[in-house]
Amino acid sequence: MGLGPLAALTAGVTLVAVTATFGVARLRGRYDTIDSFWGPGFALIAVVALPFGSAPPALRLVVAALTVVWGLRLGIHLHLRNHGKPEDPRYQRMVERAGPRPAGRLFVRVYLLQAVILWFVSLPVQFAMYGTGFGVTAWLGVVVWLVGFVFEAVGDEQLRRFRADPANRGGLLDTGLWRYTRHPNYFGDVCVWWGLYLLACSWWPGAATVLSPLVMTFLLVRGTGKPMMEASLRQSRPQYADYVARTSGFLPLPPKRLTPR
Repeated sequence: MGLGPLAALTAGVTLVAVTATFGVARLRGRYDTIDSFWGPGFALIAVVALPFGSAPPALRLVVAALTVVWGLRLGIHLHLRNHGKPEDPRYQRMVERAGPRPAGRLFVRVYLLQAVILWFVSLPVQFAMYGTGFGVTAWLGVVVWLVGFVFEAVGDEQLRRFRADPANRGGLLDTGLWRYTRHPNYFGDVCVWWGLYLLACSWWPGAATVLSPLVMTFLLVRGTGKPMMEASLRQSRPQYADYVARTSGFLPLPPKRLTPR
């Protein structure tokens, strides 16, 4: 199968899977169900694309394995984080603004939009399946992916343990990876996708998918990730301003020493 037919196939699979996820969300009465599908959606695309590519098996298997491991971990983490808690306030506000029949609007504005973004961001994974070989760029991609996966997984686990301790209620995590960046999980996510992009760079069409990791980076740094999270924390955590003053906003850096007032 050529790259064009594969892209059409993965687009169709993504649309069907997101539509099915919307059905599950309706049954659950929770539109934030799409969050749990985000990571597994990429894993699904990687598995669908794996047998159709013409790249050497080593390259295809590594790309698929890295995508599946990242996607399933993220999906499980988000599902466990949201389980037993009220629906994400963002989705509650969307429902309130959508009028008397919110389902149709949320399907188009949230679920279909997520499907488009998911498919577009996954293009390096799809193009890598047709690469020419596992060379220096691919090894660099694996290293970048590993750095990102460690930051994301460890950062999420440190935050989970912090929140699970009742003594930390109302507090702010500023130790571990969170001492060096306010968003180790987002930094890790960005690295994961730049790593997968590098794995696609063994041929020039793969290198041309650079907009995909750029879109992911924009979403996390300037879009729905970091800005929304920080706006919420500024309102709920009075100590967050001092944390911002001494801690890097994204890239891991040594904390600043603040001059006493």
